[in-house]
Amino acid sequence: MLESILLQLDNVSKRFSDTPVVDAVSLKLRQGELLSLLGASGCGKTTLLRLIAGFERPQSGSIELAGQEVAGAKRWLPPEQRDIGMVFQDYALFPHLTLAENVGFGLKKSRRKRSSYPSKEAKKLIADAIAQVGLSGLEKRYPHELSGGQQQRVALARALAPQPALILLDEPLSNLDVQVRAHLRQEIRSIIKTVGTTAIFVTHDQEEALSISDRVAVMNQGRIEQLATPEALYSEPATRYVAEFVTQGNFLPATFDSKGWKTEIGTIVLNHLSDPISDQADLMIRQEDIRLEPDANGAIVVVDRQFLGREHRYCIQFSSGNRLQALSAIKPALEIGTRVRIRANLSAIRAFFTD
Repeated sequence: MLESILLQLDNVSKRFSDTPVVDAVSLKLRQGELLSLLGASGCGKTTLLRLIAGFERPQSGSIELAGQEVAGAKRWLPPEQRDIGMVFQDYALFPHLTLAENVGFGLKKSRRKRSSYPSKEAKKLIADAIAQVGLSGLEKRYPHELSGGQQQRVALARALAPQPALILLDEPLSNLDVQVRAHLRQEIRSIIKTVGTTAIFVTHDQEEALSISDRVAVMNQGRIEQLATPEALYSEPATRYVAEFVTQGNFLPATFDSKGWKTEIGTIVLNHLSDPISDQADLMIRQEDIRLEPDANGAIVVVDRQFLGREHRYCIQFSSGNRLQALSAIKPALEIGTRVRIRANLSAIRAFFTD
């Protein structure tokens, strides 16, 4: 069965004052897929979303939606002609309109090109969209009478009502508190998957992107560093930036010789890195892949401890002054000042080679 590609970007670039914000980005989005654009502030993810939506014009490259070019050297369609729904960071709800009227406004804008649009059908689409986001019964409420989470769902319903080919969500949860965000991000995924639509979700939150996405594109300085499933991204980061940003792993300088990799924690033999392309590397060890064991004669000391609920995050320091982070559910918890030795899950170690 052939892969159904809904959205395709080929070498799309955008500059502001000669500074590349989106730099030769190419990607394909499959029908029904939920893709997250993940990256730090200023990496270009929101600008890329705006290029797809039609709020910005690319300086080079092309964008195709459902097999039709919507942006390119000789063609550019405005946002209202792209069959795209948009959920903004601040929701952009009209304070003087009720919940139902806000949802219907998005529907009205998308159908303006039609000479007539049956009100009965419009009401059904509005009611369906409101039901899809779990807000039935609140149709007559105004935005100020809704919680932040409910307002976010109204914005999503407004985007869903016209039944667009693609929905774009620009950090829609950033204004909510942590507990509400964790609940709503799963609701958003459930709604999108139930409706069967295709979506792109912009976020700077690693956990958010990994938990809701079919695939994640990690962006850095206007480029996509890696595009992969959440599992592949976490277990097999393609670049040091991805490893640092997504896994928040530790990095150990290492030198390879006939006995293995020499590091501050000793010589490590890694069967999957027995024939390296260079004898100098930084070995990445994730925080959860380090096991701490109390050792009165150990040269490593616990210098900080954070309680995270199910586990502690320990900061350990070598005699050189270098530090690593380790996640551990060890009980009883290790006190600051405890001397330890560490063991690492060797199969999970990855190497990033230096010149």
